[in-house]
Amino acid sequence: MKQNLRVSLGAVVLALATMTALVYAWINFRQREIYEIPDDGVAWLDTTTGAQAWKVTPNSPAARAGIRAEDILVAINDVPVHSQVQVTKRLWRAGLWSQVRYKLTRNGREFETPLITMPAEKPASIENYERVVGLLYLFIGLFIFIRRWNAPRAIHFYVFCLVSFVLFSFHYSGKLDAFDYEIYWAKIASLMLAPALLFHFALVFPERAEGAAKSFSKLALVYGPPSFLILFHVGVALNALGFVPWLGSRILLDKIEYSYLAIYFLATALVFYKSFREAPSGVLRQQLKWLTFGTLAGTAPFGLMYVIPFVLDAVPPVWTKFSALSLVLIPLCFGYAIIRYRLMDVDIIFKRGLAYTAATAAIASIYFALIALIAEITHLQTTGPVGGMIAIVIAAFLFQPFREWIQARLDRFFYRDRLDYRRTLIEFGRTLTNEVRFDPMLGSVMDRISQTLLVDRLAIFMEDPLQPGQLRLARSMGVRLSEPMDLSFLEPARPEFARGALFFESPRAARDVSDSVRQTLEQLDLNYFVPCRIRERTVAVLGLGKTVDGDFLSSDDVELVQTIAGYVAVALDNAQLYNSLEQKALEIARLKDFSENIVESLNVGVLAVDLGGIVESWNTRMEQLFNVPRHEAVGHQLRALLPEELALEIAARRDEEQITGIYKQRLHHQGKVLTMNVSITPLVSKSGERIGRLLLFDDVTQRERMEEQMSQTEKLTSLGLLAAGVAHEVNTPLAVISNYIQMLAKQMPEGDPRQGIIEKIVKQTFRASEIVNNLLNFSRTSATELADLDVNRVVEETLSLVAHPLKTSQIQVVKQLGSTLPAVRGSANKLQQVFLNLFLNARDAMPSGGMLEVRTATHNGSVEVEVVDTGAGIPREHIHRIFDPFFTTKASGRGTGLGLSVSYGIIKEHAGKIDVRSTPGKGTSFHVEFPAVRKAVHV
Repeated sequence: MKQNLRVSLGAVVLALATMTALVYAWINFRQREIYEIPDDGVAWLDTTTGAQAWKVTPNSPAARAGIRAEDILVAINDVPVHSQVQVTKRLWRAGLWSQVRYKLTRNGREFETPLITMPAEKPASIENYERVVGLLYLFIGLFIFIRRWNAPRAIHFYVFCLVSFVLFSFHYSGKLDAFDYEIYWAKIASLMLAPALLFHFALVFPERAEGAAKSFSKLALVYGPPSFLILFHVGVALNALGFVPWLGSRILLDKIEYSYLAIYFLATALVFYKSFREAPSGVLRQQLKWLTFGTLAGTAPFGLMYVIPFVLDAVPPVWTKFSALSLVLIPLCFGYAIIRYRLMDVDIIFKRGLAYTAATAAIASIYFALIALIAEITHLQTTGPVGGMIAIVIAAFLFQPFREWIQARLDRFFYRDRLDYRRTLIEFGRTLTNEVRFDPMLGSVMDRISQTLLVDRLAIFMEDPLQPGQLRLARSMGVRLSEPMDLSFLEPARPEFARGALFFESPRAARDVSDSVRQTLEQLDLNYFVPCRIRERTVAVLGLGKTVDGDFLSSDDVELVQTIAGYVAVALDNAQLYNSLEQKALEIARLKDFSENIVESLNVGVLAVDLGGIVESWNTRMEQLFNVPRHEAVGHQLRALLPEELALEIAARRDEEQITGIYKQRLHHQGKVLTMNVSITPLVSKSGERIGRLLLFDDVTQRERMEEQMSQTEKLTSLGLLAAGVAHEVNTPLAVISNYIQMLAKQMPEGDPRQGIIEKIVKQTFRASEIVNNLLNFSRTSATELADLDVNRVVEETLSLVAHPLKTSQIQVVKQLGSTLPAVRGSANKLQQVFLNLFLNARDAMPSGGMLEVRTATHNGSVEVEVVDTGAGIPREHIHRIFDPFFTTKASGRGTGLGLSVSYGIIKEHAGKIDVRSTPGKGTSFHVEFPAVRKAVHV
């Protein structure tokens, strides 16, 4: 009872204060509009010597009378003057447009000058703008107070709006009567209270629970400085505590008070910003975002462009007065937060008031337009009662349609999808159909529900894929979980779900639930659980808490949520199907890529043609074989892409039902000679129906060449074995001949002329035997035995083997063998093979004869052998391939392409190096290098 009486009494007091403020504001407005203050254009400053001119306004009466700054005013109309207050009173008594005589002193000299008073300049435009700002504050505060006077902090906010109305609407006129003094002190009090009230509102919004001691310290922090400033101001005005009421004191007070206003507003913006960063819900964050933006954007320009220059004694330009325009952003942003995000829930009455006001203004305009139109038509100065009645009837008929049209426009502008359920459902449908992925769709659903119903605690529960039949928390907003949850109370078979929704007024008051379920409900802090059903199957459960104002949802809201739950069920089912299809599509794409990679990685050309011979597939190897890009092959006839002879062979096997092939088909294509094996396979579908042909092209050109070379190698091997056998057989008769000729030489007397002939026979016999032994050693395939070798000896033995072929080819051999070569560790047989290959290659390079130079030398611990011929040389494009196996530039049957490759391997086996330099048309030089054997050092 006492509480209700106190609230009612407070409401009456606020209503009386509001009426008083409105009446005072109106009277003050009329007084400022009508009353003119006589002014001389000088700002007088009280000093010890009297009233001193502080500033003289250009083109003012004082400026035209010759008065300058720092002049001392002695008397007005021969009446002594000692302070600026006496100057004001004398000007009041003189009145407007009156001539007064000023007696002044300047630099100790006294003089007198007349001037005519004129009305003081009034900043009417700025003051009227501030009055509009004040009316905005009062308008917002009144609607909050009327709509939700019992809401938390509603009275606090209304007091702030009322004080702000006084701050921006009261402007003392300078008449200095009792009413003017009341206006002045009311403005001073509102200047002190408005920032403090807003700062206090920022500290307690949204509702915060705190102890009494902390609350009292907060109040002292907020209201202590303005209380001190009010006492200080009163002390200056009453000349108490040594304060003197002069212009300097007033300027100092203005600096302090404006600094206080800017600091408090900035602190308020920072507190709002801190609350915005810590706010858990989306709607509350949006409210605080606009409160922060409005406070900061409204205060910053005023503080930076006016307060700071004023405090620092800078002379601000005239345009800085318009920085006060930014102050309107504070009530406008508060209003937007009220309209857009239901700050204190005053949006409905606010919107209806705007609708009726706009409709009334529109109808009034139509009424007066009709009156003017009727007068124009009838050519009368007035329309008379008939015309007036016609205009009234037409305006009355138009009022309701205009109001409804404006109402619809305002709904669309301010609320969009909040109050119109049909439009909300349409937007939900668009939201759900535009997204088929789980997480983005769930996020869109929760954001849309939060904005529509102003619910800041939401959750969606879905079936756990790891535990079929049990639910899990899929997505939440504003829900904080710290312990495992027991969601058994969301069993789809509950009868409450069949009726539409499960409702818990309070988790503690929940009946027939276990302790773990009650603990889960306390953690979730949700009141409504709505099933999302499709085809009698629950795919999810939607959980909602109270609104941001702490109210339960209305029956219309619950009905809307149930409808939305059906949409969500369909969307979730579609998302699951889409996710399944997406996984299958990804698997198919992966298998397709894998298969294509296999086909592309084959070293065999693969193509597929349909029954009409149109190419359906063409892999990279086919591009390389026939130099036809894939995009030019696919979709074209196969016969137009292949050489004619091959296309005819393939066409002849078109009707074959079995796998057929074309073996070693020789082709002449784009200047190349290819040998191709082609395999042709019928291409059938899963049902066994023939749909085309699959062709495999294998280029066996290199393989065929290798087979020919291997055959040639086998022939050479056989020939080598035959030569070894022949050499072995020849060696026996040579030995017999050598023995008998030596015996014959011993039987001949000395001085016999035939003795020289016998010696030549013995010598040639030994030479033939040596050639045969070297041939046997070269063809022998025994295991490699390394020994210290004399490279010069190996070279000499090899040259002796090829002496006859070189001589018959008219090749002159020039030897430059070093005399003191160190030994080389290696196999004499293999090194002889290396040199033999080099000498024979040199012979083949000089078919018309030439010169072969063989040089040996030692250099930097290595033995170097250089073989130089004057043959045709090696083409530049072949110089890097001469050591490749089976590569040869000789005519067919003249070489195997293995000589230099084998020689290269032997040289590397001996840790040596080989280098070639060739100039086409001049000759070739092979440089071979082997590491020398290091001699042991005996210490």
